[in-house]
Amino acid sequence: MVRAGARVIVDDAFLGGAESQRRWRDVLNGLEVLWVGVRCDGAVAAGREMARGDRVTGMAESQAEVVHRGLAYDIEVDTGSAEALACAREIASRVSFETS
Repeated sequence: MVRAGARVIVDDAFLGGAESQRRWRDVLNGLEVLWVGVRCDGAVAAGREMARGDRVTGMAESQAEVVHRGLAYDIEVDTGSAEALACAREIASRVSFETS
């Protein structure tokens, strides 16, 4: 789809660290990609997890930092210290909206 010109957002938690990102980089080779790290303090993530009520308790806090180890991003946002809309605006400011 992307190679045909569709704009795609992939949301992935890299539980395999840098190796997980490397696999994506290989698949996306030759494409324009904006790597965005979306961070959140573990305690904040745990509170959100509890509020959702449909998550495995403790998973969010245990993965809050692990999923970022060894990864390289073009931009990082912190949803624990900034409002979601501000994070979205920051990301959007880095996206090219030109059409071919």
